[in-house]
Amino acid sequence: MKRLLSVTIFFSLLAITPAFSQARSADIAIVGGTVVTMDKDRRVIENGAVVMRGEKIEWVGKRSAMPARMRTARTIDATGKVVIPGLINTHTHVPMSLFRGIADDMDLQEWLTKFIFPAEAKNVDEAFVRAGTRLGLAEMIKGGTTTYCDMYYFEDAIADETKKAGMRGVLGETVIDFPVPDNKTWPEAIAYTERFIRKWQNDPLITPAIAPHAPYTVSQEHLLEARAVSDRLKAPLVIHLAEANTETEFIQQKHAGQRPIGFVENIGFFNDRTIAAHVIQANEAEIDLLKKHNVGVAHNPHSNMKLAAGTAPVPSMLRKGVNVGLGTDGAASNNDLSMWEEMDTAAKLHKLVSGDPKAMPAEVVFAMATIGGARALHMGDKIGSIEVGKLADIAIVGLDELHQTPMYNIYSHLVYATKASDVRTVIIHGRVVMLDRRLLTLNESVIKRDANTYRQKIINSLKN
Repeated sequence: MKRLLSVTIFFSLLAITPAFSQARSADIAIVGGTVVTMDKDRRVIENGAVVMRGEKIEWVGKRSAMPARMRTARTIDATGKVVIPGLINTHTHVPMSLFRGIADDMDLQEWLTKFIFPAEAKNVDEAFVRAGTRLGLAEMIKGGTTTYCDMYYFEDAIADETKKAGMRGVLGETVIDFPVPDNKTWPEAIAYTERFIRKWQNDPLITPAIAPHAPYTVSQEHLLEARAVSDRLKAPLVIHLAEANTETEFIQQKHAGQRPIGFVENIGFFNDRTIAAHVIQANEAEIDLLKKHNVGVAHNPHSNMKLAAGTAPVPSMLRKGVNVGLGTDGAASNNDLSMWEEMDTAAKLHKLVSGDPKAMPAEVVFAMATIGGARALHMGDKIGSIEVGKLADIAIVGLDELHQTPMYNIYSHLVYATKASDVRTVIIHGRVVMLDRRLLTLNESVIKRDANTYRQKIINSLKN
């Protein structure tokens, strides 16, 4: 009887063990492309295959080695294309897509105080935020971005639109020391933010965060209160930091000669969930502080250049092991949300500034847009590379345009030649959200119509 029972159990185990099963069903297989994994070995797999089950990657390898037993409900042929991890935009203000081009060619403080803050006061409400978010999401998805980190107002509405679009977001409700469109007082802002975080913190796509705007717009007391919320709710802490000379001068005058990074470190602001945008004004000792606290950094070369804010010391940060990703900033200061433009610019900017053409090689820059961005957002274990067990955030990029012909080195091609318009198909969390350039979760024509409706309203508001 015991022997019969043992045999029965043995064959039952064979039936449920994948290695012995006759077939395993999966949801999507991408076959035939060049797979740029961005894993620790930086494998580039020619004629590869990526298999997804549900929201995760189940198998990666040569197409010829794909297990025969593995059956898929859907196969996407990527022959002649490149399969990459979805790009990660580590810093945006996504509804500001509706302010694209309203004020250009001026310094940061003039741009903010004379144009952006007044325009926001007169125009931003929840409907504005939703329309601007949809516009930004569509642009990012069409460019192969699958995750973004945001700071703005009405972030609950941004989360709602992001979820509907099937995109991944680290979304920070901006808290600031003066009245803004969604909350007129600090207590209101903190209460809103806590509700927002609690509502979304278990969502598979949305990571809610608190985002104190900057050390020059948020008091020491309130910076620490924001950190306390982050600690209590285990939420990311997102901030603009050391982004211009004017910020450094302000902090030095107000806080006994301290510079921004040293000041926030001295007051105990940093925690291990901090994400800092720009970080231009950083010396070697301050970079050590960022590394010490595992602060993720969002490098925004286009926006920094356009506002003449300076150049972040990214090569030094990378040498010291700081996690640095790339960001576009908002479309009002860039003026687009293309990660491909940021890659190309980042690589060339640091060569120019350093006088070293070997600074920031293409592979390093592409890593910043993928696995480096994931680590900067403290999500490196989940996204940023094409590896078994990670979330299935993938973009398929065409390689056959004139500006991509001929091709010798894949990283060179991706960083220096490829454009957002070359992205063909995008998968987020195992779901196809764009197929052959057609958005599946957003209505492009309606988005454009709504955005243009806001144009005249914004123009009229700036005249008053």
